[in-house]
Amino acid sequence: MNAFLPYGRQDVGSEELRRVREVLESDWLTQGPQVPAFEAALAAACGAKHAVAVANGTLALYIAFRAAGLGPGDRFIVPPITFVATANAGVLCGAEPVFVDIDPATLTLDPAKVEAALLADPTIRAIVPVHLGGRVADLPALARLAAQHGAVVIEDACHAVGTRWRDDDGAWHAVGDGSHGVMTCFSFHPVKSITTGEGGAVTTNDPALAGKLALLRTHGITRDPARLERADGPWYYEMQDLGFNARLTDLQAALGLAQLEKLPRVQQRRLELVRRYDHAFEPIPQLRTQARPVPDASCWHLMIVRSAHRRALYDALAAAGIGSQVHYYPVHLQPWYRHNFGTGPGLCPAAEAYYDEALSLPLFPTMTDGDQQRVIGEVWRFFAERPDTAVAATTGAGRASHG
Repeated sequence: MNAFLPYGRQDVGSEELRRVREVLESDWLTQGPQVPAFEAALAAACGAKHAVAVANGTLALYIAFRAAGLGPGDRFIVPPITFVATANAGVLCGAEPVFVDIDPATLTLDPAKVEAALLADPTIRAIVPVHLGGRVADLPALARLAAQHGAVVIEDACHAVGTRWRDDDGAWHAVGDGSHGVMTCFSFHPVKSITTGEGGAVTTNDPALAGKLALLRTHGITRDPARLERADGPWYYEMQDLGFNARLTDLQAALGLAQLEKLPRVQQRRLELVRRYDHAFEPIPQLRTQARPVPDASCWHLMIVRSAHRRALYDALAAAGIGSQVHYYPVHLQPWYRHNFGTGPGLCPAAEAYYDEALSLPLFPTMTDGDQQRVIGEVWRFFAERPDTAVAATTGAGRASHG
């Protein structure tokens, strides 16, 4: 019997074990040399001037909102198809979310709907695009709209570390380079393209924002002589803002450094797997995939498909020992948001229609060609055996074996 195949899995090997062991045998477990080394390597990988590492992606989003100055009386645009942390982070700062619908092809913020929201509401201070599954939102359009309306762009790139994309002028960018947003937030959860166990980071090109981010992640405390109001001695520190402990540890940073070295290979493998999936599923009219940029240099985190038969497909895959997942139930339909902000069905119809059909198939860098062929074969079998889809599916059934 085939082993269970999850939808995501970390890629941790001997080099990661060696790096973590070295830290365990050193004098530093928390705030030692590995954290700034990881931050420098991440900033270099993204093409950013600064990276501030934190304990998880949610805290990355939260301190980015705080550093941008969002608070009570402010509103921010966020898509409903995201993990709840994207909206929660802003709400925890006292700001109010404005849920704006997605483009049904890219599954990211629809710029036309963003523009309409900005025209209708002058209290909106931030646009928070989510690069769902590794697909970059239309950053050039969103950056133009933000500049026109006095807002800032804070990117939720928790799915997109390692993605490169090309702008309207043909120039290539790494996600996190700060070319179209003031800050970019990342997550390093085990199912992401690189992991630190738990962990996150914010990149920025603004030194003042970087300083604010670093202050917030450490209780609002500084020892920087240039910032102190007084100087009693080398032991002295000051709390200059209301922060908390959001620090990454040296153990996690050592793991992250080894993972960053793998990132180019991980990006290529994820892209290769997605292209093979797309080719295999192209003849199945009852199955749609997320729109891909052309040319595509994304580091795909999710392999999202859409089908009116989503639940039955989920059950069939589970019965075959294949895991899948749904990303995500629209945040504006979550009970807490309905009860506290009066959101509900009909607010974002494209997102709601997407949720009814969405399914994420297995995608991770250590997935073998055989693993993927197993998934493709089960998907083909599902559609071939359904009376309402059998004719269409069997016209290309050979892709189940040749993928």
